[in-house]
Amino acid sequence: MKALVADAINEKGIENLKEIAEVVVDTSISPEELLETVGEYDAIIVRSRTKLPAEVIEKADKLKIIARAGVGVDNIDVNAATQKGIMVVNAPESTSITVAEHTMGLILSTIRKIAIADKSTKAGKWEKKAFMGMELRNKTLGVIGMGRIGSQVVNRCKAFEMDAIAYDPYLPPEVAKNMGVELYENIEDVLTRADVITIHVPLTPETEHSISTEQFKLMKDTALIFNCARGGIIDEDALYDALVSGEILGAGLDVYEEEPAKDNKLFQLDNIVCTPHIAASTKEAQRDAAIIVANEVITLFKGKMPKNIINMPRMHNSEFKETNNYLELCEKLGSFISQSASSPIKKLEITYKGEIAKLPNRELFTRTILQGILNPITETVVNAVNATTVAKFRGISITEAVSEDSEGYETLIKVSAKTKDGEMSADGTYLHEPKIIKINGYWVDVKPEGNMFIAKYKDIPGSIGAIGTKFGQQNINIGIMQVGRDSTGGEAIMILTLDEPATKESVEEIKSLDNVYDASSLIL
Repeated sequence: MKALVADAINEKGIENLKEIAEVVVDTSISPEELLETVGEYDAIIVRSRTKLPAEVIEKADKLKIIARAGVGVDNIDVNAATQKGIMVVNAPESTSITVAEHTMGLILSTIRKIAIADKSTKAGKWEKKAFMGMELRNKTLGVIGMGRIGSQVVNRCKAFEMDAIAYDPYLPPEVAKNMGVELYENIEDVLTRADVITIHVPLTPETEHSISTEQFKLMKDTALIFNCARGGIIDEDALYDALVSGEILGAGLDVYEEEPAKDNKLFQLDNIVCTPHIAASTKEAQRDAAIIVANEVITLFKGKMPKNIINMPRMHNSEFKETNNYLELCEKLGSFISQSASSPIKKLEITYKGEIAKLPNRELFTRTILQGILNPITETVVNAVNATTVAKFRGISITEAVSEDSEGYETLIKVSAKTKDGEMSADGTYLHEPKIIKINGYWVDVKPEGNMFIAKYKDIPGSIGAIGTKFGQQNINIGIMQVGRDSTGGEAIMILTLDEPATKESVEEIKSLDNVYDASSLIL
C-alpha cells in the first residue's frame, strides 16, 4: 500500500501510517504534479492546502481513501470520490476541546478586558481604573447550539460557577437536564436572560444573520456575545451598531462574514476581541487530527471499516454501481425534508418501494437519508456511520417499511417527517438524476438542486402572483416553478428554483401574506 501525505500534519500520524504503508510526504506538491502522480496512491491525506477536484479524482485509479486531517472537506470533491468508489474520512472530534477552550479564552479576555489592557500596558501606560472587569461566577451562560462544542463550553463554564441555559430545538429535554442546562423553546428567551452568549450552530439560510438588530435589542446592556462557529451567523453591521451604542457590552469573534478579514470596521472598537479563525488551531488538535486520520487509513488497509466516513462505506464495484444513484437521491431527500420542515423532526418514517425494497443494504440508504437531514442542523459533520447515533441523541425516532407498489416507477423512496406542527413528506425516484415526484402527496416534478423555495398556500386566484411579486420586489429571479394541489380552492404547494437564495426578509414577507400557510427557503 502507498500513501501520500500532501499537507503538513503532525509527525505522530505519519509514524503510525509507516507501520503499514509506504508513505510519501510531499507537502509542496503542485496541482499539476498531483494530477500526474495521483494514480500511484492507495491513500491521500490532506488538510486545507491541497485541492482534490473531480479531474484529479478521475485519475486516481488505485485510490481507496482520502483523509482530511480536520473537519471541513470543502477542498475535496466528495461527489466525484463517491462516484469513483473512494471513501472520504475526516477528524471531526479533533477540534471540539480546542474550539471550546478558545471560546473560553475570548470570554475571559473580553469580560476582564485583557486584550486592551495588554495593549495599554505595553504602551507604557498604567490605566488600572480603565479596565474594571466582571466575574463569571453567578452569571448566566446562554448557548445557541448544544452540539459537541457547545456542551464542552458548558462544562467549562460550570467550573466558573455559571448557570447555563440553551436554545437547541433538536436537543431532547432529558439530555439537557443531564447536562445541567435549562432548555428554552425560543432563542429570544435565551438572548433576554443570558449574560454571556456563545454560538455553536452551522451557517444555513435559517441561521444566517439570525443574530441581528432585533436580537441585540433583546439582550441586556451588560451582555457579551461570542462566535467561534461560522461567520455570517452574526450580522456584523448590526453588531457594530450595538457595540458603539452600548446596546451590549462586548463581543468576541473568531469567524467573519468575509475572510480573510483585513479591513473590518469592528477592528476599530475596544469592546470586541478578534482572532483570525484560529479556534481550531492548537498543536494538540493538529496532533489528534493526524493520528485520527492515520488510524482511519490503517483501519481500511486492514480490511475494517473506518468510523468518520463522509460519503459512505466502501463497496464492491458491482454493488456500488447498483446503489450509487439511490444514495444520491437519499441524501437529497433528507436535506429537502430537513430544510422544509417548519419545526424540529421528532419522528421519521421511510418507505422503500419497488426494486430498492429488494436490495439487502437498505440500512445504508437510511443512514444516508439521516445524513442529509442532520447536516443542515448540526455544527459538526454527520456521516453514514454516526448518523443513527446523532439522530438518537437528537430524539428522532426512525421506522422503516417496504412495499412492492412503486406507483409505476422502478423505485420510489418516501420520507415522511413528523414535527409538533404536523407532517412533511417527499417521494423521490432516480430518472437519470434525482427527482422529487410528490410533496405532501401532491404530484410534482422537481429536481432537488440549487436555491429553492417551498410554500403552502390557498389555491385561489392571485396567490401565486402575490408570491412572485414579493420575489420581484427583492430582485430575485424565478428560474423554475412547480405547483401541486389537491382540489380547486384547497391547499396547494409551490416549489421554486431561484437564481439566487431567497432572503430571510422575502420569506418572512411571503409567510405574512393572507393566503400563505407556510414558506421556507432551501439550498440543495
